[in-house]
Amino acid sequence: MIPVQAAAKRLGHQSMRFETAPAIIASASVVGPREGQGPLGRYFETVLEDERYGERCFEQAESRILKDAVNAALGAAGWQETELDALLSGDLLNQTVASNYAVRNTKMPFLGVFAACATIAEGLLVGASLLEAGLAARVVAAASSHHEAAERQYRYPNEFGAQRPPTAQWTATAAGAVALVVPATGCETAGLPRITYATIGRVVDCGQKDPYDMGTAEVPAAWDTLVAHFRETGRDPAYYDLIVTGDLARIGSEIFREGMRRRGLEVGSRHVDCGVLLYRPEQDVHAGGSGAGCAASVLASYILKEMRAGRFRRVLFIGTGSLHNPVSIQQGEAIPAIAHAVAIEA
Repeated sequence: MIPVQAAAKRLGHQSMRFETAPAIIASASVVGPREGQGPLGRYFETVLEDERYGERCFEQAESRILKDAVNAALGAAGWQETELDALLSGDLLNQTVASNYAVRNTKMPFLGVFAACATIAEGLLVGASLLEAGLAARVVAAASSHHEAAERQYRYPNEFGAQRPPTAQWTATAAGAVALVVPATGCETAGLPRITYATIGRVVDCGQKDPYDMGTAEVPAAWDTLVAHFRETGRDPAYYDLIVTGDLARIGSEIFREGMRRRGLEVGSRHVDCGVLLYRPEQDVHAGGSGAGCAASVLASYILKEMRAGRFRRVLFIGTGSLHNPVSIQQGEAIPAIAHAVAIEA
């Protein structure tokens, strides 16, 4: 039984309203050279000159870009490590080691989170919930991925040179961090983007087994979460200036829009996808981008900076993730997926 006071914030089975509307006081992103050459290059705080970033291996490079993104967000917010109540971070590596190693020997309370490419959405949802409950006053949500590190964990050795089908997506070398604060803490929050609603996704398995077509596997989860969000909040797609998924990529995005149309919810030109936004068509990333750092970096840079500039006022951000690993694929399992939605309004 949900307490009466909390029940007033709960909308239906999956959605919730944040009465305090936690403010996004700062954000930061660090990306690899290929991502920096894409159409959003000017929005990123740091663009690497090479994938190794001066480290001994790609995994350590990922830890470093994540740490740099978190530190940049802390600096932009004017916070010290000791002032942070919780860092929520995750990545694609086994046991989220990129995040674990990034924060070792720091003074930040840490919660590791995982939802594949939806990790940043889950971090924002949990972080906003901590703030809403009065259990924290300052929180950072972050996520990262690294193309070379992910390739050799999920697919083949980097030197193998495996052929990739047109449906395949390119794991982004990127990290994004978002700093959240309760408006009543004394920080100047007027005009800042705020998290107002969220919808927790359900794990949806459509039977798709091809790890080189994750966009198609994730679409049913995105449908499920968005239908629940609109039903339980009483809103419709026209309420939002932008409906952002991350990362269905090109093929998944086409299926997503058609499926929403058949459900009587026309998203049309309001819909954009982080995996499509991050790269230019001529960059040969096939269907588009993916990885926990893809949606995190696009949100922390382009989306939030344009919101602060006044171009977008109401954004529905939906992180989508494929919840598989190499062993489950080798055992012939299908790929279940998750999608979490966070409403951000300025």
